[in-house]
Amino acid sequence: MKERSGSRTLLMSVLMSSPGPLVVGLGLLVGKSSTQLADFFRRSAELLAIIVAFVVYQLAGKDEDPQKKARLERGSNLFVGAAMCLSGGIMLFLALFSGSSEKGNVIPGLAIALLGVIANSLFWRKYTRLGKQTGSAILAVQGRLYRAKTLVDGCVVIVLSSVLLLPGSALSAKLDILGSAIVSLYLLWCGIKTIREAI
Repeated sequence: MKERSGSRTLLMSVLMSSPGPLVVGLGLLVGKSSTQLADFFRRSAELLAIIVAFVVYQLAGKDEDPQKKARLERGSNLFVGAAMCLSGGIMLFLALFSGSSEKGNVIPGLAIALLGVIANSLFWRKYTRLGKQTGSAILAVQGRLYRAKTLVDGCVVIVLSSVLLLPGSALSAKLDILGSAIVSLYLLWCGIKTIREAI
């Protein structure tokens, strides 16, 4: 029963995360915020990590061999950690080297980030509870991923709101770069911690 609940939650995560990269990517056609661009790469890497976790969770649930199951879980968690490190590294690079002063329309990215704060905080709580109940390393790491996603989306909301409310100002430009840097460093920290625990 608990395994079925974990499987359903992972599937719901995949379905709800799927539109994010597309909407933020389309928003980049009208907006040039480095935070929004970094958010696109982050969401794409995280979606891939969630899909891998879902597939591995299905495979691990069917496998009776505890050693093989542990290897599958470890591999999935390494992939999630690597995805967090990759998206954090891309965000840091874009924060440091993005030179666009005109940010354009950031409303699509802001809307997705606002929805992300709500949805990701619910998934964070659900995965944390399921991870404790089932003892599944995959679900526990998903809890950490969704905690990071919630905090990152909160940061993105603050930065893109400043870009929207104070367009072209020195403050919004600095917040855009600072927001990307904070988000990227947090993702790198979470990714490294996840990889170290999986090894």
